[in-house]
Amino acid sequence: MALIVQKYGGTSVDGIEKMRHVAKQVASARHNGDDVVVVLSAMGKETDRLINLATTATPDPSQRELDMLISTGEQVSVSLLAMVLNGQGIKARSFTGGQIGIITDGTHTNARIQRISTERLRESLSRGTVPVVAGFQGMGPESEITTLGRGGSDTTAVALAAALGADICDIYTDVDGIYTTDPGIVPEAKKRLRVSYEEMLEMASLGARVLQSRAVAFAMKYRVPVRVRSSFNTSDEGTWVVCEDLAMEREIISGVTYDKHQARITLVGVPDKPGVASKIFNAVAKEDITVDMIIQNIGRDKATDISFTLPRADAGRAKQAIDRLASETAMGDILLTKDIAKVSIVGIGMRSHSGVAAKMFASLAAEGINIIMISTSEIKISCVIDERYTELAVRVLHKAFGLGKTRKRLKTDKKAHHAPR
Repeated sequence: MALIVQKYGGTSVDGIEKMRHVAKQVASARHNGDDVVVVLSAMGKETDRLINLATTATPDPSQRELDMLISTGEQVSVSLLAMVLNGQGIKARSFTGGQIGIITDGTHTNARIQRISTERLRESLSRGTVPVVAGFQGMGPESEITTLGRGGSDTTAVALAAALGADICDIYTDVDGIYTTDPGIVPEAKKRLRVSYEEMLEMASLGARVLQSRAVAFAMKYRVPVRVRSSFNTSDEGTWVVCEDLAMEREIISGVTYDKHQARITLVGVPDKPGVASKIFNAVAKEDITVDMIIQNIGRDKATDISFTLPRADAGRAKQAIDRLASETAMGDILLTKDIAKVSIVGIGMRSHSGVAAKMFASLAAEGINIIMISTSEIKISCVIDERYTELAVRVLHKAFGLGKTRKRLKTDKKAHHAPR
């Protein structure tokens, strides 16, 4: 008997019929003798609908009130699934994040989990009842409702699996696993059977939207075996996200990712003296904005230029924060560029192979794709490019590193092929 955490995304619970399908999967695990904890996202595009309602009410809604509103999406999902399960003779009970003791910090719309109490979950399981938990939400200081940011239900599921010591955390979604790149751009993309935590963490942070990066970080820290599977094709094994092994290291590159939700801010004529950069990035950090790549040019005439990338949705707020510093730091122009994208290659095999960067840069250059910024780690290389070349760059890199499926050529009968009409 195993303890399994099953997380279902919005497309998996978008309507009562789909919930009945989820109920069958829960029932199947229960009939196998397994204990199951279910974590749900909001139905379909419900979160988007609620955010649109908020911005219709006011252009700049309070983050606290936004959390109060959008957290209701998951509460609808869990209560309905619990009803469906009970109607099929499977004892179930729904819980909000706060009810089961997911305690977070006080950052609204992007809170971080600080601790989890498993008492109510274990009590429910001991009674043979399936806990159905609202993902994406928790409780902050003074019993405030908080949400965990986009994809936060993944984090809820993995965090619960870690706290409970679960054997498996299954992430059910509308795709059947993790691919070498987006199959919508490269039809020859291959599904991976296994991906290491480190590779998945890089891919998730670089634009692959199959798993939230914070969920992967939880899984890696607590060694939770995570499996990404299709809700609609349960016979498929999906992709395992686990510790790396020797077989993984033989592959130099595991995947190509891209992120079109990027922007770049360039600060021209920044005084080249200690403490200025600190003031700039402190101002951005106070807005809860994460900065990615940073490049500082060689200083001339006691001034330098600094460029950095960040999520496009945060670019306006970041620029406003820096605008307020402009006179204090005596910097020049503040330039905002939004038509950029980040393309990355990821693979733990890069640790032991040379020439990977050279091959990446040469492949992009051969197609006339200019590299604006570069960032590297031990297992990834990222390039900022003009957004209009994103799909081309993904296809070029996927082919250059031999990540596509090997297709067998069919032998054809030439006489039959050219048979008269």
